[in-house]
This record gives sequence, C-alpha cells and structure tokens, in this order.
Amino acid sequence: MNFKHLHYFWVTAKAGGVMRAGAQLHTTPQTLSGQIRLLEEDLGRKLFQKSGRTMELTEAGRLALGYADQIFTLGGELETAVRQAHGGQPVLEFRVGVADAVNKSVAYRLLEPALGLDVPVRMVASEGKFPELLSQLALNRLDLVIADEPMSRRINVRAFNHPLGRSTMAFFATPALAAQLQRPFPACLSGMPMLIAGAQASVRQQLEAWFTRHGITPRIVGEFDDGALMTAFGRQGRGVFMVPSVMEAETLAQFGVQCVGRSEELVEEFFAVSVERRITHPCVVAITDAARGQLFG
Repeated sequence: MNFKHLHYFWVTAKAGGVMRAGAQLHTTPQTLSGQIRLLEEDLGRKLFQKSGRTMELTEAGRLALGYADQIFTLGGELETAVRQAHGGQPVLEFRVGVADAVNKSVAYRLLEPALGLDVPVRMVASEGKFPELLSQLALNRLDLVIADEPMSRRINVRAFNHPLGRSTMAFFATPALAAQLQRPFPACLSGMPMLIAGAQASVRQQLEAWFTRHGITPRIVGEFDDGALMTAFGRQGRGVFMVPSVMEAETLAQFGVQCVGRSEELVEEFFAVSVERRITHPCVVAITDAARGQLFG
C-alpha cells in the first residue's frame, strides 16, 4: 500500500473535503482527488461518495478511516519516542477509557491526579460502552478503564477490579422548577418532569426500585447515556436530574440549580479496571490513591 495515498485520504476525510485538505497539505484538490482515486483502485472499493455538493465516506471509507487513525497515531508516537531517545525528557503515556455511563465531572475528578505527577504525562482518553472498553483493555490498547460497575466474572478478560469509592445521590432542579415542588422529598417528585440515566447505568435499576418503594410516579421526559447531556437539559429546567452527592457543591456552583433532596438508599460505585492485579502504573496509582483518600474518602 502507498501510505502517501492513505495519508491524503486520511487528511481529506478529517477535513471534510478536498478543498480544505488541499489547503492543509499545500497541494491542489485535483492532485488529492487523483491520489485518493489510486488508493481506491488498490483497495478495489470506493472510499467517498458524492452527496449534493459534499463528499461522504462510504462504508469502506469509514472502515479505512478507522485503520488510518491508528496508523498515523502510531506514527506520531514513533516520532515522539525516537526524539525522546535522543535527549528529550521521557513522556509517560497513559491510555484510559471512561464508560459513557460515568458522570463526566466525576470522571474528571478521578483522572485529574494523573496529570499531577513529577514526570510529563500524555493522557489519551476515550469514551465508550463498558464491554467495548474491556475489549480494548484486553488487547493492551488501554491501561485503565473507569466504570460505574465492576467487571463481571462472566466476561472472558484477564483484568482486575479496583474499587475507587462510592457516593450517595442528590437531586437537582432549577429554582423555577423547584418552586413547583409542593410536598416533602421524595414524594414531591411524583408528576414532576424527570431526567434519568440510561438503561446501561448501574444506578438505573436502583432508581426504578426506589420509585416503586416510595410510591413515586414521575413523568420521565428524557433518558441519557451521557450524564453531561442530561445535566445540560437539567440546567435549562427541562426536568429534575440526579448527580452523585460528591459533586453537589460543584453542581450548585456551575449550573445555578438547587438541591431538592438526597437519598442514602441510592448509591453509585466507581471502579478502576486494569490488567494489573497489583497496581504499578504511576498514573493508576495516583488515581486510586486520590479517589480513596480525597474524593470518596
């Protein structure tokens, strides 16, 4: 394979078209189109298709882009490693995956200590479904996975759960929405618009059982796998939403909402999953120590 052709395809796909890619690569759109056409001939598949005045990736193009991302990311890492080997200060690479059900503010608080080491750190963070991240961990493409549940023993991945801590849950609403709550908490939630975590979140089943136990019938207006998106809707008054209590002060300060109640019955746990039984990676040590001693301690 001609990697120059692949690089032209990669830049064009990232830029969204040959005009912008040509400006970045200091070449003409005609040259780019010709080089991409040669790559398509080599692969025997069309990588782009026209959609009106724009170019869209075909299914084969999306597949090729995924591989090109890995190839040129590794190329950049190779260049960095070689430069460091000739006198530059070594940089510790830390690759971490965050399960999409984990509250993003909590994820930041958990990961931030990794950047406070005495050595330079390059953190590469990705987000995804927990099982998919475990697959990446098994292939040594990740050093750590942060999740709101432990890895099940039924999953055939040689990895270990490291508990980070647990938090009870608090409920928040804008002042205008909070003013509509007429009864004491939690009965006041009945009939109110609610924003809740998606079905994959570990706290979701707890919440549904809690509603039943307390005879609460809320009006569910949104379900979100992404906690940050749920909070964005909540801060606009679209519904009452739930956040781990460890983030209560930050939630009040950032989003202009009120805490309308707390529940000791609802508990969210957080885990670090790594291939190490005994943690030795400096970034993972910093994360676990800070979580257990400060955030959840």
